[in-house]
Amino acid sequence: MNQDVMENVPNKTASVTDDPEPRALPLGTSALLLDIDGTLLDLAPTPHEVYVPPKLASALSRLLSRTAGALALVSGRSLSDIDRIFAPMLFPAVGGHGAEMRISIESEAVAAHAPPMNPDLIQRFAAIAELHPGILVENKGYSLALHFRKAPDVERAIYDRVSAIRADLPNAPIEVLPGKFVCEIKHSGFTKATGVTELMSHKPFKGRRPVFIGDDVTDETVFAIMPDLNGLSFSVGRRAQGVNGHFQAPSNVRAWLARLLDDERAVAE
Repeated sequence: MNQDVMENVPNKTASVTDDPEPRALPLGTSALLLDIDGTLLDLAPTPHEVYVPPKLASALSRLLSRTAGALALVSGRSLSDIDRIFAPMLFPAVGGHGAEMRISIESEAVAAHAPPMNPDLIQRFAAIAELHPGILVENKGYSLALHFRKAPDVERAIYDRVSAIRADLPNAPIEVLPGKFVCEIKHSGFTKATGVTELMSHKPFKGRRPVFIGDDVTDETVFAIMPDLNGLSFSVGRRAQGVNGHFQAPSNVRAWLARLLDDERAVAE
């Protein structure tokens, strides 16, 4: 870890494994970029069963204010789904793995960066769910996710079927994203990293130091670009390559965010 990062970390490491977490960030010059599932929220049997603790929603709202709007949720979920689980609160967000974006809650404008998936493709990939009743199909518009948390033994069969369809359609502009008990098929050409890069080119994010926290394989594209943005990155639940630190679980991330507010208040006083 380089020296300027080390100057911003405490000696105690209660919320991480071996790598220290950052001290209270200067919220006036930082941009908080936060994955949702497995990072802010504990994973659930299905995507619709995730639970948002009231204290987390309150902390995010206050951090949004303290950063003058430079806090964004970065997720594979669609923006409409993000809004559903955090309702009634709205947050800036990069949704659909970079397919859509809302920079400000004041304007509520949503910019789309990818066309919806072809309906025939969606139908072909959705048919894979016939392998097992425990497979859940989630049509996100820009992508299709096959969740198999309730049927982990069919993972290999799912990916074999996906590979067969791709081999039959070699020119289709799609890519496959493996995740935690999920196989997602989306349009190629956009990722969470492309979404974050664009987000950071707009105010109030522009000129700030990004701090990204994520947990899954799809977050690795963002981990990889943080050095180019003079940013910091932290993984959750596993030690990802190239990150500045490692939180043990979403509960540790939530506790750290709460402490950010406490530390900022103490400085103000």
